[in-house]
Amino acid sequence: MSDIKQTVEQYLGVWNETDPARRRELVEWLYTEDVTYTDPLGAVSGWDGLDGFIAGARQQLSGLVFSLAGEVDAHHDIARFTWHLGTPGAAEPLAIGFDVVTVENGRISQVLGFLDKLPG
Repeated sequence: MSDIKQTVEQYLGVWNETDPARRRELVEWLYTEDVTYTDPLGAVSGWDGLDGFIAGARQQLSGLVFSLAGEVDAHHDIARFTWHLGTPGAAEPLAIGFDVVTVENGRISQVLGFLDKLPG
């Protein structure tokens, strides 16, 4: 597995983590301290901002799981990928998104997210 694909899978793992203490550990391990995250639902920066944003999303997404949908396309220190959000084993995802991440020294420093499909 390429380093960037592994980083993307770890990124999705942070979003799937339901234990707040463990998720915070993962945020500090995977992201730079000054990480920026921007998508149509919000824009945050730093570990506190990102952790709080993910925590708010997890409250609304109970029982749903993020998964990688297709290949990770990467060059230099930038990667783009599509993700699905849904109930494990469901035929169709409830939401589909497309994210671009920038990696610095093995850690994510920027996330730009796009939402392609939202529930209802």
